[in-house]
Amino acid sequence: MNRVKYFSFIEEKLNFLAYRIEVCGKLNLLDIHLHSEDFYQNFFNLLFDWKLENLNKIQHNAPGIDLIDTTNKLIVQVSATATKQKVEAALSKNLLKYKGYAFKFISISKDAKKLHSQNFKNPNNLLFDSKVDIFDIPSLLNIIRGMGVDKQLIICDFLKKELKSEPDPDKIVSNLTKIIQILSKEDWSQKPSKPEIIPYDIPAKISFNQLDKAKDIIEDYKIHYCRIDKIYSDFDKQGVNKSLSILDGIRTEYMAIGAESSPDQCFFSIVKKVADKIRASANYRPMADEELLLCVQILVVDAFVRCKIFKKPMGKENVSSR
Repeated sequence: MNRVKYFSFIEEKLNFLAYRIEVCGKLNLLDIHLHSEDFYQNFFNLLFDWKLENLNKIQHNAPGIDLIDTTNKLIVQVSATATKQKVEAALSKNLLKYKGYAFKFISISKDAKKLHSQNFKNPNNLLFDSKVDIFDIPSLLNIIRGMGVDKQLIICDFLKKELKSEPDPDKIVSNLTKIIQILSKEDWSQKPSKPEIIPYDIPAKISFNQLDKAKDIIEDYKIHYCRIDKIYSDFDKQGVNKSLSILDGIRTEYMAIGAESSPDQCFFSIVKKVADKIRASANYRPMADEELLLCVQILVVDAFVRCKIFKKPMGKENVSSR
């Protein structure tokens, strides 16, 4: 679903920016704080159709506020600190000329949830409700999650431009993506001409691991075991440990999820995480989501058959794996 993909991208970018602001602040590297004022000016204009301007460019070191929207009568402070003292310090500045304006507080790195239930001194009688006028990353994400998919796409495009990072291709070129590109050219509607020879009882492993919802997918795609084995063999001719790196990558995702999820949730989480990793790789060439998920499911089922993921029943022989 595009909504899930867009929201996941937005969440990652906003949280990464908040993390960088937090770390740079501890190192007293404050350039990113200054740039964040401009970022959030444009970001909030996009989110809420406001007309914010950076007040510091109009009035240097304006007291208590960073952004202003004279059309909608809004004043905003952008801060890496989220304390009651910080909010009240802004509200207590000489802001009499902004009578009738609403005050907004944006916490750009820290969670501000604890501030929503507090009362604040507001000597200038600005329009201010702590429940709705204090923003942080979680509250922004909650707003974005409820937006339409078209609006989420616009936000994604904005973040791609504003928070663009140049990846290191040597670090993120993925063998997973290479094998997916090979699998995407195969016709998986064709069943093997000969019955697949699998050296142990797959239904027993499915039952042992209580995979109820994933059962049909495993049963459907286990028949491609020998076909995948041949593709891996050809792939390994390109270099040592090619297929092993793919299988171990899938196993790593399985181990990272752990026992907190139900078996079915674990299976589908592996599929999602592998697909996300492929989309994020430098050598990924976009394809229809349905085609990508088909190929990923086939790979994950193959890892299941090879006993790279999920436990095998006691007393059952393990399938030979790479």
